[in-house]
Amino acid sequence: MCAAELGPKYNRVWIPDNEEVWQSAEITKNYKAGDSFLHVQLEDGTELSYPVDPAALPPLRNPDILVGENDLTALSYLHEPAVLHNLKIRFVESKLIYTYSGIILVAINPYKQLPIYGDAIIHAYSGQNMGDMDPHIFAVAEEAYKQMARNNKNQSIIVSGESGAGKTVSARYTMRYFATVSKSSSNAHVEDKVLASNPITEAVGNAKTTRNDNSSRFGKYTEISFDQNYQIIGANMRTYLLEKSRVVFQSENERNYHIFYQLCASAMQPEYEHLKLGSAEEFNYTRMGGSTVIEGVDDRANMVETQKTFALLGLKRDFQMDVFKMLAAILHLGNVEIAAVGDERSSISMEDKHLSIFCELLDLNCDKMARWLCHRKIVTTSETVVKPMTRAQAVNARDALAKKIYSHLFDFIVERINQALQFPGKQHTFIGVLDIYGFETFDVNSFEQFCINYANEKLQQQFNLHVFKLEQEEYMKEDIPWTLIDFYDNQPVIDLIEAKMGILELLDEECLLPHGKDENWLQKLYNNFVNKNALFEKPRMSNTSFIIQHFADKVEYKCEGFLEKNRDTVHEVLIEILKESKFHLCANFFQDSPVSISPFSSAINIKSARPVLKSPNKQLRTTVGSKFRNSLSLLMVTLNATTPHYVRCIKPNDEKLPFEFDSKRVAQQLRACGVLETIRISAQSYPSRWTYIEFFSRYSILMTQQELSMNDKKQICKIVLQRLIQDHNQYQFGRTKIFFRAGQVAYLEKLRSDKLRQACTLLQRRVRGWLQRRRFLAVRRAALTVQQYFRGQRTVRQAITARNLKETWAAITIQKYCRGYLVRRLCQLIHVAAVTIQAYTRGFLARKKYRKMREEQKAVVLQKYARAWLARRRFQNIRRFVLNIQLSYRVQQLQKRIEEQSRENHGLLERLTNLASAHVNDVDTIQKLESELEKLTAQKKTYEEKGKKYKEDSEQVNYNCHLILEKNFQNQKQNYEKEIELLKGENKILKEEKTQLQQQIQQEIIIQDGLKMEVGQLTKQAQKIPELQKEIELLQTQKLDVEKQAHSQKRELREKMSEVTKQLLESYDFEDVRSRLSTEDLEHLNEDGELWFAYEGLKKATRVLESHFQSQKEIYEKEIEGLNFKVEHLSQDINHLQKLFREENDINDGIRLEVSRLTSENLVIPDLKQQVAELENQKLDLENRLQEQTIKLKGNDFLPIFRTTEAQNEVDIKESLKDTIQGIEGLSNGLMQDEVQGELQSKIKQVTTRLAVENMDLEEKLDMKDRIIKKLEDQIKTLTKTIEKSHVPTVPKEYIGMMEYKKEDEERIIQNLILDLKPRGVVVNMIPGLPAHILFMCVRYADYLNDADMLKSFMNVTIDGIKQVVKEHSEDFEMLSFWLSNTYYFLNCLKQYSGEEEFMKQNTPRQNKNCLKHFDLSEYRQILSDLAIQIYHQFIIVMENNIQHMIVPGMLEYESLQGISGLKPTGFRKRSSSIDDTDTYTMTSILQQLSYFYSTMCQNGLDSELLKQAVKQLFFLIGAVTLNSLFLRKDMCSCRKGMQIRCNISYLEEWLKDKNLQSSNAKETLEPLSQAAWLLQVKKITDDDAKEICEHCTSLSTVQIVKILNSYTPIDDFEKRVTPSFVRKVQAMLNNREDVPQLMLDTKHLFQVTFPFTPSPHALELIQVPSSFKLGFLTRV
Repeated sequence: MCAAELGPKYNRVWIPDNEEVWQSAEITKNYKAGDSFLHVQLEDGTELSYPVDPAALPPLRNPDILVGENDLTALSYLHEPAVLHNLKIRFVESKLIYTYSGIILVAINPYKQLPIYGDAIIHAYSGQNMGDMDPHIFAVAEEAYKQMARNNKNQSIIVSGESGAGKTVSARYTMRYFATVSKSSSNAHVEDKVLASNPITEAVGNAKTTRNDNSSRFGKYTEISFDQNYQIIGANMRTYLLEKSRVVFQSENERNYHIFYQLCASAMQPEYEHLKLGSAEEFNYTRMGGSTVIEGVDDRANMVETQKTFALLGLKRDFQMDVFKMLAAILHLGNVEIAAVGDERSSISMEDKHLSIFCELLDLNCDKMARWLCHRKIVTTSETVVKPMTRAQAVNARDALAKKIYSHLFDFIVERINQALQFPGKQHTFIGVLDIYGFETFDVNSFEQFCINYANEKLQQQFNLHVFKLEQEEYMKEDIPWTLIDFYDNQPVIDLIEAKMGILELLDEECLLPHGKDENWLQKLYNNFVNKNALFEKPRMSNTSFIIQHFADKVEYKCEGFLEKNRDTVHEVLIEILKESKFHLCANFFQDSPVSISPFSSAINIKSARPVLKSPNKQLRTTVGSKFRNSLSLLMVTLNATTPHYVRCIKPNDEKLPFEFDSKRVAQQLRACGVLETIRISAQSYPSRWTYIEFFSRYSILMTQQELSMNDKKQICKIVLQRLIQDHNQYQFGRTKIFFRAGQVAYLEKLRSDKLRQACTLLQRRVRGWLQRRRFLAVRRAALTVQQYFRGQRTVRQAITARNLKETWAAITIQKYCRGYLVRRLCQLIHVAAVTIQAYTRGFLARKKYRKMREEQKAVVLQKYARAWLARRRFQNIRRFVLNIQLSYRVQQLQKRIEEQSRENHGLLERLTNLASAHVNDVDTIQKLESELEKLTAQKKTYEEKGKKYKEDSEQVNYNCHLILEKNFQNQKQNYEKEIELLKGENKILKEEKTQLQQQIQQEIIIQDGLKMEVGQLTKQAQKIPELQKEIELLQTQKLDVEKQAHSQKRELREKMSEVTKQLLESYDFEDVRSRLSTEDLEHLNEDGELWFAYEGLKKATRVLESHFQSQKEIYEKEIEGLNFKVEHLSQDINHLQKLFREENDINDGIRLEVSRLTSENLVIPDLKQQVAELENQKLDLENRLQEQTIKLKGNDFLPIFRTTEAQNEVDIKESLKDTIQGIEGLSNGLMQDEVQGELQSKIKQVTTRLAVENMDLEEKLDMKDRIIKKLEDQIKTLTKTIEKSHVPTVPKEYIGMMEYKKEDEERIIQNLILDLKPRGVVVNMIPGLPAHILFMCVRYADYLNDADMLKSFMNVTIDGIKQVVKEHSEDFEMLSFWLSNTYYFLNCLKQYSGEEEFMKQNTPRQNKNCLKHFDLSEYRQILSDLAIQIYHQFIIVMENNIQHMIVPGMLEYESLQGISGLKPTGFRKRSSSIDDTDTYTMTSILQQLSYFYSTMCQNGLDSELLKQAVKQLFFLIGAVTLNSLFLRKDMCSCRKGMQIRCNISYLEEWLKDKNLQSSNAKETLEPLSQAAWLLQVKKITDDDAKEICEHCTSLSTVQIVKILNSYTPIDDFEKRVTPSFVRKVQAMLNNREDVPQLMLDTKHLFQVTFPFTPSPHALELIQVPSSFKLGFLTRV
C-alpha cells in the first residue's frame, strides 16, 4: 500500500489491538510519506497517534457497502482484519453462520439449534448453482453432487476444524443432504442405513472433552456410492487414528467414549444383568475425569437409539450383546486391583470379583490372566525368562490390554457397518466425506497431536495445490495472462516428518531397540535437526521437548510417551490367553490373519498423484506411526483422484455461548485452517471479478452520455475503466468478466459514492435555494402590503383638505382620459397586428390541414381497398372452412339416414314378399273352401229331400222316442238356461271390458287428432292413401254383410228346428211308442247300428256347419292379412314419399312424413285389435267343439252322447236336435252298413287332424299379429310423448339419451374414447365433458337393460381406462387437464341422474325422466371422486414443475422496474464449475405460463371452481418459493428488491383481475410475500417503526421477521443497516405471538380440494357422437 492510498483524511484503517486483534480507526489528519505517526480516532472517540512503519502501513478498511459479504474474496481489501470483521458482522449481527472464502465454506458453530436444516431448505438448495443462494453446507453438498453428475468424476468434501467446531454435525448434514436428494427407487432404504451409521460411530468413537460435548476422537472418511442414475446404493467407511488412550485415561471434566456411559445407564435393565454393571461412578475407566453426566443428554435414551440403529443396519441382537459383553469386560478390567509387593513385584488377588467377571465374560482362564498381568516373558536365544513387573508396569500392561481390546472392537464394529452398507452391484461414482481433526495445539502436546498436525500438513498441501490449480483454470478460461503466484509450500515440514531419517523413521528405529527410550530418541532429533533445519527448534528451557514450525503455528511437543504410544504393544502371553478364549468374538480379534476391515477397498481403483513412501523395514509397519503414515498416504491418493470441496469449522468461543464471537480464538483458527492463506493467494492476483453486465448496471452512474449512447456494453465498460483507473495493471478484461486487483472495487465504490453525494448535494442546494426564495418572496410581499397600507394611511391623514381633494379629483380625471386615449391607441395597433398575424397563421394552418386531409383521405382510400381485400380473403377462408364443416356434418347425417332407411326398406320388402306369398295361398284356400261349401249345400238339399220321404216312416219311431227326449230335453234345458245365464254374465263383463278398451281407443284417437292436421298436408301428394282406406272400408262392409248372412242362416235353422220339435211333440206320444216297442226291438236297433248311423248323420251335419263357420273365419283372416298388406304397402309408399321430400326439401319435411306414417298405422290399430279379438273368440269356440267331437267319438250309447253336449250353447242344441231327427229318419230306412261306418270313422280322424293343424297355424299367426300390434303401440306411445314434449315439427327422431352398445364393444369404446382421444380439437371441446357424457349415456343403456353385470363391467373398464391414460400421460398437462375435467363431468352426471333429490333440484323435467332406474352407483361415485382427487394432485404437480424454475428468476432476480438496480458487488461468487445453464426468465415468462395454464383449463372445460382452486395453489407456490429464496439470499434483502417484489405482485394481481379470478383467494396466498416486501421498504430505526412492523406483519412468523431484519443488506452507502438492538426490540415485541417457529414455507403443501356439484345443462338426447371419435358402432337410442 502506498501513502497516497492511505493519506486522505477521513479514510478508515485497521490498527492492531491486544483484545480484539484489530480495531477500526478513522484518519483525522492527512498522512504524508515519511511521517512516523498516523493521527487516528477510534470508534469510541479516542484520538490516538499511532506509530507507523512506512514499509508496513496499516491496512485500509472496506466501504460499509462491502461489509457482510457472502464471500470473503468479494471484499475489495483482502486481509486478516477485513476477513475477521466480515465474519463477525455476519455471525453476531446477521446471525449467519456460513460464509464463503473462495472455495472454502467457513462454518462457525452457533452453539444453538437453528431452523435452517429442514427438508424444505434441502429442496430449496437442490438444483441451485453455488453462489445463487446464501452460503450453506447444503450448497457445498449440492455443488459436489452436481459436479459428480455433470463430469462423472468422484468428489470429496473435506470437513476439518478444532474439537467443538462442529465437524461431526456438518458431515452429518452433508450425508443427510445426499440421502434426501438422491433417494433410490428400491425398497432397501440404503439412505437410512447410511445415516444410521452415524449414531453408532458417534457412540463408540465420540466423547466429551473440555472443548466439545460430542467430540470425534478419530478421523473418518465415508465414501457414499452412487449408481448410473446417481442414486445411493451403498457406502464404505475408513477410520483414522482412534484415540485409544481415552479408554484408560481422561483429563479433568472429560469423559470416556459415550457407549460406556450408555451401557452403565442401562445396567439395571433385565437384558443387561448378566454384564454385572453398575453406575458409571463405580468404574475407574468412566469416573476418571470426574464428569460422568453431560447436561441435557440422556444416556439411557441414547442407548435405545444406538440399539435401533444397530437393528436398522441388520446387526441382530446376538451381535449387539457380544459387543456389549466386550465393553463390559473392558470396564471390569479397569477395576482389577493390582497390589504392589515390594518395589519390584506386584500381584492380583484371586478373589478379585472384577477379574472373575472379566474372565467370565470373555471365557478366559482366570488364574493365567491374574498371573500374566503381573509378569512378563522375555524370550532370548538361549532361554525364556519370566520377569515380575512392578505395579506401575502391571497397570500399564492392564491398560494396554484394555486399549487393544477396544481398538479391535472399534475396527470390528466399523467392519460390520461396512458389510451392512455393502452393495451388490458396481459403483459408478462416489462422494467422500472426510470428517477429520483440525490443527491442534495445547499446553502439553503429545504423540496424538503430532499425528493430527502431520495429517493437517498433508491436507494443507493438497489444499494449496488445488487452490492454485483453480486460480490457473479461471485465468485460462478468461484468457487472462497467467503470472506465477507465490504461496506457502509446506513440503519442507512434511519432509521433516516423513522423509528418510525423518522424525517418524527415527521414532520407529528407536522403537525397535529393546531398551529404547524417549530421551534417546529426542537426542537423535537434536543431533540431526537442530541448527540444520529451520523448521525444527530446541526449547531453551526444556530438554524433553522439541518445536516444529507448522504452517499454522509453532507447536512444542513433549517426548514423554511417544515410544510407548507408537509401539502400542501388549505382552505376547496376554495375547495368547485371549486367543484361547472360547468367546468367539474375543478369539477372532487376535488371530494372526484378521479379516480386512475395508471390504470395498478393492473396488476403488485410484492412481496416486505422487509416489507413496514405503518403509524399507517390514517391522516398522507394525508401529502406529507407520500405519498412520500409510493410511494417510492412501487418503491423499484418494483425495487427489477426486474433486475436493472444503468446509472449515470455526469455534467462536471456548465457553460454548451462542452467537458470541471471540476474535482472538477465531483469528487463531483462521490462520490454522488455511482460510487466510486462500485470501492471501487471491489478494496477490485479481480477487474481485465482475461480469460486464453487473459492472454496467452498478457503475452506469459514472458513465457519460456519450458513453451510454453506445450499443456494446462490453466496450462501454472498457472505455469507462480506462478513463477512471489510469493504471492498467490494476484490472484485466476477460472474456466474460473484469478482473480487479485488491482495492480497486473500493476505489470505484468511492467514486460512485462521491458522484451520488455530489448529485445529492446539488439537489439539496437547489431545493433549499428554492425553499428560501419562496419564503423570502412571501415575506417581501407581506412587507410591501404592510408598507402600502401604512403609507396610504399616513398620506390620507396629511392631505385631507377640500382643495387637495378637488385637485386630486381633477388630476385623476385628466389622467383617466389621457390613459384611456393612450390605451385605445395602443389597443388599435395591437389589434391590427394581431389580425394580420392571425390571418397569415390561419392561412398557413388551413393549408397545412388541407394537405394533411388530402394525405389522410388517400391513405384511407388505400386502407379501405386493402382492408376490404383482406376482409374478403379472410371471409372466403372462413366461409370455405365453415362450408367444409357443414358439408361433412350433413354428409355424415345423410349417410346415417340413408343407411337407416335402407335397413327399413329391406325389412319392409321382406315382409311384403312374405305377405304376398301368404296372400296367394289364402286365395287358393278360399277357392277350395267355396267349392266345398257348394258341395255341402248340395248334399244338404239331398238330405232334406230324403228326410221328407222317410218322414212318414219315422213318425212311429219318433213317437216312441218323444217321451225319452222330452225328459232329457227338460233337464238339458234347465242346465242350458243356467249356462246361458253364466255366459250372459261373462258376456256382460266382456262388454264392459270392451267399453273400457273403446274408451282408451277414443282417448288415443283424441290424442292423434293433433297429428291429423299434419297428415292432411300430405293427403294431396299421397293419392294412394285414401284409395286404400276406401278398400279397407269396403272390406269391412263385406265382412259385416257376411256376418249378417251367417246370423240370418242361424236364425232360419233355429226356426226350422223349433217347428220340427213342435210337430214331434204334437203328433207323437213317446210313451205309446215305447210301450209298443219291446226291449228286444230296442236291442235289435242297437245291434244293427241304426242309432249309431243316425248319430253319424247328425255329426256330419254338424261338421257341415263347422266347415261353414271355418270358411267364414278363414275369409276374415284373409281380409285381415289383406288389410295388413295394404298397411305395409301404404308405409312403403310413405317411405318413398319421405325419400322424395328429403331429396327435394330439407330435413323437416322428412320428420312430417314419419309422423304421418305412424299416424296412419295408429288409425288401423283399433280395427286390427277388434278383428284379432274376434279371431281369438272363434279360436276358443273351435277348440271347444273339437274337444266335444273327440268325446262323442268315444261314446257308444245314445244317452251318453246327449250328456256330452251339455256344454254347448243354445244355438248348438237346436242344430244338434235337427241333425238327430234327420238321423232318426235315416235309421228307419237302413241307409248304411258296418263297412260305411269304418269309412266314416277314418274320415272323421282326417278332419280332426286337419282341424288341429289349422288351429296351430292360426295360433302362430295370432302371435305374430300380437307382436306387430305391440310394436306399433310402442311406436305410437313414443311418438305421442315426443309430440307432447315439443310441438316442433322439425325433429326427425325422438332420442332418449342413451347409447346402445354390445358388451364385446367395451374395449373399443375405452380405446377410442379414452386411450386414443386427444384433447386438442374443436370437436372434442365443442361440448365440455363430451366424452364423459357419452360414457354416461352408455351407463344409462346398461341401466335401462337392468343388466347388473354389464353395468359393473362397463364402470370398471371406464375407471381403469382413465387410470391408464392418466398414468401414461402423467407429465402431460393438457391431457391431465382434459381428463380431470371429464372425470369431474362424469362424476356430476352420476350425481345429477342418480335420482336423489338433492341432486335433482336444478334438473329439467326431461332430465329427471332420464335418471337411472335400477341401480345405485354411489360406490362408483366415491371411486370416481378419489380418482378425480388423484388426477388433481398430479395435475397440480405438473403445473408446479413447469413453473417452479421460473419463479425465482422472474420474481426475485429480474428487475421489472428499470433504473432501480438491486445489484451490489458479488466478486468471485460462482464456482467456475457451476455453469449457469438456466434460461433467463422474467415476470412476463411467469404471466405467459399462467395464461397458458388458464387457457388450457378453459379450453378443456374445467369447472370454474376447480380452476380457481388450481390458480390459488399456483399462487401459493409462487409466494412460498419466492419467500423461501428470499430467506436464503441475503443479497436480495434490500429496499430496492422489496420495491421490485411489490411491483411483481401487482402484476400477478392485475392478471387475476383480467381473468376475473379475484374470488379465488389466490391474492391472499401472496400476503406473506407482500408483507416481506413491505418489511424491506419500511423504516427500521425507532420504537414506532418496530411497533408498526409487529402490527403489520401478521402473516409472517417471528423467525421469518427476524431473519429478514438480520439479512437486510444496504445497496448504497446512504442506506443504513438494521441494528442488533432494533432486531432484539422487535423480537421482544413478538415474543407473545403464538406461531410456528419455522423459517421456510412448505412448498409441497396442497390445499384441500373440493369438487362442487354443478349439474350439466346439456340434454342427453341432443348429444351426438362426432365421427372423429370412431364410435360408429354405437347407436343413439
